[in-house]
Amino acid sequence: LNLLNYLDRYVLSAVLPRLIVDLGLTNLEAGLLATVFLLGYFVTSPIFGALGDRLPRKGLIALGILIWSAATIASGLASNIMLLLAARAMVGVGEASYATLAPTVIDDITPTERKGRALSIFYIATPVGSALGFIIGGIIEKLYGWHAAFFVAGVPGIVLALVMLFIEEPQRKPREDKPDILRDLGTLSKVKLYRQGVLGYCAYTAAIGAFSFWAPQFLFKRYAMSLASANTVFGGIIVVAGALGTIIGGRWADAQSKKIDASFKLDPLNPERSFREQGYRDASPAEMERLLDEVHQRRVKSLLQICAVGSLVGAPRANPHRDRRPG
Repeated sequence: LNLLNYLDRYVLSAVLPRLIVDLGLTNLEAGLLATVFLLGYFVTSPIFGALGDRLPRKGLIALGILIWSAATIASGLASNIMLLLAARAMVGVGEASYATLAPTVIDDITPTERKGRALSIFYIATPVGSALGFIIGGIIEKLYGWHAAFFVAGVPGIVLALVMLFIEEPQRKPREDKPDILRDLGTLSKVKLYRQGVLGYCAYTAAIGAFSFWAPQFLFKRYAMSLASANTVFGGIIVVAGALGTIIGGRWADAQSKKIDASFKLDPLNPERSFREQGYRDASPAEMERLLDEVHQRRVKSLLQICAVGSLVGAPRANPHRDRRPG
C-alpha cells in the first residue's frame, strides 16, 4: 500500500510534459498541481491524527486509500486545470490519512530494538513506489496517453483498500488525558529537537519535492530525451539510490540505538528496571522520568544526525564544466 501511495503521487510528474501541452498549462499552473496536493495533505494530516486517537485506525486508513485512489482516477478524467487541481487536492487528503496513521500501527507492534529495521522496510516503498510512478507513467503515457496512466495507477487502490479492513489492529495504551491539538502543538513547539527535525524536514522536502516534480520535464526539454526514456532513467536512479539509502539508514539507526543502550547499560525492553538495578532503586518518579528522557533525547539526536548526513551526501554539486549550448 505504501508503494502504491507513492506510485499514485508521482505518476503526475511522469506525464506532466504531455499534460502541459494538452491542457495548455503554464509552468505556474503546472506547479500548482503539486502545491494543492501538499495543501490537502498539510491541512488534513492533523485532523486524521486526532481522529486516529479516537477511532479505529484501519478504517481511517482504508478511507484514505479509497479517497486518493478515486482522486487519481479523477485526475485522468479531468479536462481542464480547475478539475485537475481539485482532484490533486483530494489525492493529498487521502494520502494524509494513510501516511499519518500507518506508521503508528507499525510502531505499536515493533520492539524498540527493531523499529529502525521495521520502518525501513515500510519506507523502502517510498523510492520504489516513486520510481514505479515515473517508469509506469512514462510507459503507459507512450502507449495509451496520459489519461490512461492515472487509471492504471488509481484502480488497484480501490481493491487494496479492502486489505486494511482485515488486519488486526494492535491494542493501544489508554491515554491519561484527552487529545488536544492546540495544547500538543504548544508542547511540541517547546522541544528543541522536534523544532530542528521539522525545520530540517521542511527544507529537505522543499528541495526533493521540487526536484522530483520537475525532473522528467527537465530531462525532456533540456536534453531532448523521449518522455518514456526520461522517466525510466530517473526512476531507475531513484529506486537504486533510494532503496540503498533506506536500508543503510534503517540499519544505522538500529546500530545507534543499540550503542546508546549499551552506553547506559539498558535493557531496551525495560529501561526503567535497568536504571533501578544500577543504583537508582530509590529514584523518585520525577528522577526516573528525567533519566528516561535523557536516553530518549540521545536516541532522537542520533537519528537526526543520520538524516543530516544523508541529506549532505545527497546535496547536488554544481558542475563548472557543464555543457553550454549556443544562445
